[in-house]
Amino acid sequence: MILIYLFRSSKIDCLLDGLKSDYGNRTFYTLLPSFSNCHLCYFLYILLNIHPLKVKFYGARGSLPVCRREFERYGGNTTCIRLLREQANRVAIFDAGTGIRKLGKELMNEGLDQKLVNIAFSHFHWDHIQGFPFFAPAYKVGQRIGILAPGRKGKITDLKGIFSIPLQQEYFPVPLERMGASFEFYAYGEEETIYGAYLKSISQHHIYPGGSYGFRVHDEGKSLVICTDIEHIDGIDQKIVEFARNADLLIHDGQFTTEEYTKFKGWGHSSWEQAVEVAVQANVKKLIITHHDPDHNDDFLDSLEIQCQKLFPNSLFAKEELEVVV
Repeated sequence: MILIYLFRSSKIDCLLDGLKSDYGNRTFYTLLPSFSNCHLCYFLYILLNIHPLKVKFYGARGSLPVCRREFERYGGNTTCIRLLREQANRVAIFDAGTGIRKLGKELMNEGLDQKLVNIAFSHFHWDHIQGFPFFAPAYKVGQRIGILAPGRKGKITDLKGIFSIPLQQEYFPVPLERMGASFEFYAYGEEETIYGAYLKSISQHHIYPGGSYGFRVHDEGKSLVICTDIEHIDGIDQKIVEFARNADLLIHDGQFTTEEYTKFKGWGHSSWEQAVEVAVQANVKKLIITHHDPDHNDDFLDSLEIQCQKLFPNSLFAKEELEVVV
């Protein structure tokens, strides 16, 4: 960012576009990919983008995990997303569904040396926390694990209890206090800066106690929005549209088809068509549909992805192991 402002003051305006995002009185610039007449700007673009922001899916299934051959390509693990901030050399995690087990093993095999690993939770339904007891770094003595509830400052009185109760010995052999790592519990406000990344949270329509929260991350000149377990109950929620405005990547719940949604209205999820509508109205650059219904097999999801891409060409349905650069 220092380099950007230095060259801005030198009037190399072709390096920057004029789009701004007003989040917490901050200004974010997006680098333009067109440098036909400016070799210096092309060099700076390469220089400033050698540390990309990467998103990887370790679980994209909703409600409960599934394990059958016809679900292999999209995967059966429940929600877990890894965010790799290469410039900061930090990993952050969103939700701890069953997919976090594999992520934890990978981190340990790679020789995890990040002293504090943060896990941000959209909400605390089983499919978003059930992998937590099997997260290998949680058993590493000396490791610090941050349990984050962004947007819920003053709304949660016992965040630790949400995790310690399911780990009572009636339900699991290892209680939280004996896992090995030290756990730190934070109910953040709606806007926070965490290790240099700006995080904004929004309450989503989810009728169950505690609701659910969407996240917007700004880092390394890019913006990522994650909205899972969200329901657009009476038309598209315009608060969510504004929240996702001009994002580089929107990850959105799409558990149902429109036909299915009429049967499951009030369950706290969206149709993939609603996700597309949010992406169109918000003018996002890329859309990924996630939180797939446990009854939707690979072939069915393939057919939905084809329909989705006809409406919003730069879109995908999330698969386990899918990694994208924001």
